[in-house]
Amino acid sequence: MPTDCLFCKIAEGEIPVTFVYEDDQIVAFNDIEPQAPHHILIIPRQHICTTLDLTNDESSLVGHIYFVAGEIARQLGFADDGFRLVNNCNKAGGQVIWHLHFHLLAGRQMLWPPG
Repeated sequence: MPTDCLFCKIAEGEIPVTFVYEDDQIVAFNDIEPQAPHHILIIPRQHICTTLDLTNDESSLVGHIYFVAGEIARQLGFADDGFRLVNNCNKAGGQVIWHLHFHLLAGRQMLWPPG
């Protein structure tokens, strides 16, 4: 674990947050700067910097993240209305924290193109 990774510290419990979901592979928690009424970050406990750093060994991890996103959407009651699951990669893609993470957004109409 990099000593300065905010998301590693959250996943390890060094920075207290209330998890919406947690298991041995991932944690999910509310974004501190929400862009929608529901804005949940889903992160692996394992430090992976970007989407480009994923290997075939992590393919089941990514599948698990998508599965859990659907479970969270059902649990919080916005699955039927719809949601967006976003992963930003590198600076031009909008990534600002260098730990793989997915934004689960819901509770408002999402626009296209996203901007």
